[in-house]
Amino acid sequence: MTVLVNLIVTLGMLYVVPAGLRLIDPAGLRTAARLWPVPAALGALCLWLPRGIPATVLAALYAAAALALATRAPARLLEARRRSRAGGSAGGAPPRTTVSGPAEVAVCTALVSPSIAATALVAERAGYRLFGFDLDILALTVPHFHFAGFTAALVAGLVCRAGATAPATAPGSAPSSATLSRWAAYSVPGGTLLVLLGYFVDDWAELAGAVVLTTGMWAVALLTWRDIRPGVRDRTTGALLGTSAAVLVATMLLALWWAAGEATGITHPTLTWMAATHGLGNALGFALCSVLAWRRLTVD
Repeated sequence: MTVLVNLIVTLGMLYVVPAGLRLIDPAGLRTAARLWPVPAALGALCLWLPRGIPATVLAALYAAAALALATRAPARLLEARRRSRAGGSAGGAPPRTTVSGPAEVAVCTALVSPSIAATALVAERAGYRLFGFDLDILALTVPHFHFAGFTAALVAGLVCRAGATAPATAPGSAPSSATLSRWAAYSVPGGTLLVLLGYFVDDWAELAGAVVLTTGMWAVALLTWRDIRPGVRDRTTGALLGTSAAVLVATMLLALWWAAGEATGITHPTLTWMAATHGLGNALGFALCSVLAWRRLTVD
């Protein structure tokens, strides 16, 4: 399992995060995205070293970069709030919180998530049981917050942005794209936070987080498949979007199964099996395909 997890984390550090930063804010985060591979290479290298001082030092350097990235989130939220108020006072126009608010919450969650992953990485590489957690759990926290944290929140935010101009549906009809996208943008960060809190509370709290996160990710999958993919003319981009949406259905079912098993005691997959299915599927089928597709969409 260790080799597979390390490969997944390396992918997240070296490609998914910097590519995602360019999707969040091509101008404002351009320098961070360009420089990110340097600390990411150090973080990736520490994965393959034995636990000890050299690995811990490299992990700490990566953590410093991740913490610096996290400091961007409060400023972005404040700026979004300022723009929202300015929009409401300019010419009597209504505030723009209905769309920009949820999307900004999601992308700011993405900015903070690598710092949580990096903190766990430093502790695991040092052989220190942070908050009493086993080293295996700390090791799995690293990919979880690079993908369920960073990439899932990122894509939820991008989908919410894309749903900004979607028309409202008539009363009594199915939820509109804008409604679903706002739910995704709030529930993916909320579910991720609940899962994190579940580490400290109990397995039932973690199950609740998994349920919220799953519904949010399924909303992302539905919107990607139903609203975004059909409007894409490039077949490769459409295939990448379709793959990312389809994979989420299966991988999040596995997440629910595992969380339910931990809470209730029913038979459920082992962590090794989850890494090989849920983890690998989310890393390649969802995260990589999503980032590649959205990069192609921004180029187009």
